[in-house]
Amino acid sequence: TAILKGPEDNVNLTCSHTVSSYDTILWYQQSAQNTALKLIGYVRYTSPTVEDSFKGRFDVSGDAAANKMAYLHFPKVTEAEDSAVYFCAASEAQCFTIPSLLYKNPL
Repeated sequence: TAILKGPEDNVNLTCSHTVSSYDTILWYQQSAQNTALKLIGYVRYTSPTVEDSFKGRFDVSGDAAANKMAYLHFPKVTEAEDSAVYFCAASEAQCFTIPSLLYKNPL
């Protein structure tokens, strides 16, 4: 779906899925200037997280566990890079720690 918006416009995108075991929905941006997929943020169960580089420009919300829906909201289109392709993806939440990163190793 193509959405045309002007500067200062408000944008809301919706993502949903039907896979019962998937409880995380992630939002990505791919701009013309930088074709790499950049993680904007995600909703794990009902807990939203926005990556530092997108904080203040984007909000994520939703219920990825029960309703299987998430929303991406930009209160204002402000940067040229906001003109981009936006993707959502769903996955099973996975938590892990890497023990070597938990301790400062002496040199």
